[in-house]
Amino acid sequence: MRGPHNIIRLIRTGATLERTGAMAVVMDAFDVGPLLRGVIRTVVWPFQWLGYAGDPMMPPAPRALTALGPAYIKFGQVLSTRPDVVGDELAVQLRVLQDKLPPFSIAEAKAEVLRELGVPVEQIFSSFSEPVAAASLAQVHKAHLADTGEAVAVKILRPGIERAFRQDIDAFYFAARVIEALSPSSRRLRPMEVVTHFEGVVMGELDLRLESAAAAEFKANTAKDAGFQVPSIRWDLSRRRVMTLDWVEGIGAGDNAALDAAGLDRSALAARVLQLFLSHALRDGYFHGDMHQGNLKIGANGDIIAFDFGIMGRIDEYTRRVYAEILFGFIRRDYQRVAEVHFEAGYVPADRSVDDFARALRAVGEPIFGMDASRISMARLLSYLFEVTERFGMETRTELILLQRTMVVVEGVARSMDPRMNIWQVAQPIVTDYVAKSIGPKALLNDLRRTALVLARFGPQLPRLAEEALIRLNNPPPQQRLRDGRDQLAWMAFGGAVVGGAWVIAALF
Repeated sequence: MRGPHNIIRLIRTGATLERTGAMAVVMDAFDVGPLLRGVIRTVVWPFQWLGYAGDPMMPPAPRALTALGPAYIKFGQVLSTRPDVVGDELAVQLRVLQDKLPPFSIAEAKAEVLRELGVPVEQIFSSFSEPVAAASLAQVHKAHLADTGEAVAVKILRPGIERAFRQDIDAFYFAARVIEALSPSSRRLRPMEVVTHFEGVVMGELDLRLESAAAAEFKANTAKDAGFQVPSIRWDLSRRRVMTLDWVEGIGAGDNAALDAAGLDRSALAARVLQLFLSHALRDGYFHGDMHQGNLKIGANGDIIAFDFGIMGRIDEYTRRVYAEILFGFIRRDYQRVAEVHFEAGYVPADRSVDDFARALRAVGEPIFGMDASRISMARLLSYLFEVTERFGMETRTELILLQRTMVVVEGVARSMDPRMNIWQVAQPIVTDYVAKSIGPKALLNDLRRTALVLARFGPQLPRLAEEALIRLNNPPPQQRLRDGRDQLAWMAFGGAVVGGAWVIAALF
């Protein structure tokens, strides 16, 4: 850790936060104690002139982060997915980050392509445009393949972005340690863990091979989804710093006037956006974690086209079932069952009252269901639900927070297309279908079949386990070895019975 570099960088960061008015907002969000507030203000105030002014038309926090550069913009985007850390108010502010920066030159872009692919741009592409989009990490060019004439999008990381991010992440760790040392009350927000989470997200996005793999997996999962497209990756033209994928034309999902002019049914599009997201989350357990309007286009045929796969969410099957049962319970207004699901999943401590929790859930759900269709919000329900579970001692679960945040974004996209959409009516068939397939007798039989197949894999290991057990029995150093050998024989016998049963069950299916 380079102390002087970190100190200078943090002074400039603090000066920018102070100059833009974001300092008070950030300290309130992180519940900074009076001692640390005083130290920060004393150190930073004389250096305000070193801070960047930023865009005065933006809210304070996005204004400061945008002025400070790519790492800070990305940090703000990641924090916008963690209202449990920064609070709802600041999370909403951070979502307005435009993620737009001045592009780097086309000459630098061509040099990056040459370094990564080993071939000059002119040999691969018959045309290579100026940047059509520039973000905090990379920019995109439209090109045409020289051999086929097909249009593709070429995404290229900013030159030197890895080094710049490593320097800033180093400073973030330094700041987190200072905050934890000077403000014990902030430790409940786990500043070091937040920075570690941010580092993991960013380092993943700085390897475009990982984004290419995410896009390919998402495309495979959604291949049979009617009215949904994911551009194909051109693997032969993709490397760590360059990603090439098919170019797909479409109307921006937020351009209602253009959608109307094209004769597209915005109500149907709104319903499909929400249903597709729920299908991906529940059916596949793998969903687009940044499904805002800038990452969605609408094709001329009405297909929804997704882009930018740097942030993807993954939830295991057990969590999916819990999430589906919670949504299904709310759809049926069965608050007792919703409460029981939380306890069965271990989300709420067992020493709390199920009945009291069900009553609290009813207080959350009933006012929402009494609203006009245009005001019924699944995102608001999930937000209130997290508040209630926090009061009952539920620990924060990162995967559910990303799911909640994405649900908020997707609902916003859907409502921008159709403000009168009834969220629950649209969601019900997807949730009900998933519950029918994943919870009940049929699901139980499928679980048993999968379990049997897993257990059956241990069959070839039984001879080795028996031999090891016999060696232990024939060479006992003391009593403990003997007990261990007998235990192993017992487990071997049990394993043999289980594996034998597993083969029988597997054969039945």
